[in-house]
Amino acid sequence: MPSYSEPVPSLDQLMRSPARAVPVTVLLIALNILLFLLMARLSLSPWSLTHADPLAWGANFGPATQDGQWWRLLSAVFVHFSFIHIAFNMWALWDVGRLLERLLGRWRYALLYLGTGAAGNLLSLAVQGNEKITGGASGAIFGLYGALIVFLWRERRQVDPAEFRWLFTVAVGFSAVMLGLGFFIPAIDNAAHGGGLLAGALLGSLLARPWKPGSPLAREQAPWAGAVSIIGLLALMASISPPLYRYQEELRARAAIQRFDAEEQARSARWDTLLRADDRAALSFDQGTGALEQEIAASYRHSFEELAAVRPATPVPSKDALLKLESYAASRSQAARTLAEGLRACANPASTGPAHASGRPEECQTTANQTPASRRHSIRTPAAPSRGDPAP
Repeated sequence: MPSYSEPVPSLDQLMRSPARAVPVTVLLIALNILLFLLMARLSLSPWSLTHADPLAWGANFGPATQDGQWWRLLSAVFVHFSFIHIAFNMWALWDVGRLLERLLGRWRYALLYLGTGAAGNLLSLAVQGNEKITGGASGAIFGLYGALIVFLWRERRQVDPAEFRWLFTVAVGFSAVMLGLGFFIPAIDNAAHGGGLLAGALLGSLLARPWKPGSPLAREQAPWAGAVSIIGLLALMASISPPLYRYQEELRARAAIQRFDAEEQARSARWDTLLRADDRAALSFDQGTGALEQEIAASYRHSFEELAAVRPATPVPSKDALLKLESYAASRSQAARTLAEGLRACANPASTGPAHASGRPEECQTTANQTPASRRHSIRTPAAPSRGDPAP
């Protein structure tokens, strides 16, 4: 509860508060910048983090968030996709955050920021959960503006008329313009912005405290704001569509594909070594054909079993690639066994019956020269879903 023993600073004075007076705002800005710098290390350019996987850093995306990772509703508030994105958001946070932190106090302000950011991401999830990867502080910043608009209207008789007109016009105008731009710029996440703004108006009413001795009692607004918040949250949760696929299944599929690719390089090199004419002299015939069966064929069979074990139940982006590699591994295992049997048949024509009685050397040489180069797979892991860069 603020003390009225001293004159209450004007809103303009509160907006110009030094950094030491607004530690939560400073901390929030520092966390956003730190995470952005860590992501920028993985990118070729900080202007656009094209090589940094936003999902790995906590961005919001339906198949991931709804796969038991609901913490992404909060973590996505700190994930930004470009220098311009974070620069604009941090400027806005510094501009309006200092005022709200001084009006509400540190803990209420922190709860307002995180709560409205999560609410904006929840609405974004309901609107475009399977379509875009989203993130950014803009939903929380719109929440601050929503709370500021409610505060100014409630305290309009306590605020200097000129100051009220200026701040109220700027707050409403900024929110309206940025929401309007969202209808024309696809990269802007208007759902997060609108959700944050509405959540800020409601949560700001719940967290409000008297500003001056003559301020209206904040608790008069709390019951209806709380009721609307609960009803809205329940309706929003009910409106979220099931995810198109499970992100954990996609991660397991990608990991299996990467392991297969790494093993395939070693297998192909070993197959080439076993069948190269000048290298076969270093091995006995039985050693060569045994290696084809025990190393190559068995390795492909093991890879097939690993791929089959992570076969997804939902249509993840990598499902087709995984199924093709399963088929490829099975066919390669069979090809290695067939090649070993063919080599034995050429070397021992009498033991294989009339079909192989000729034992022509050129046929054996042709069989032995069937290297895996022409059969190697060409399957790529699908690209990640597009990012909806929600710069405000």
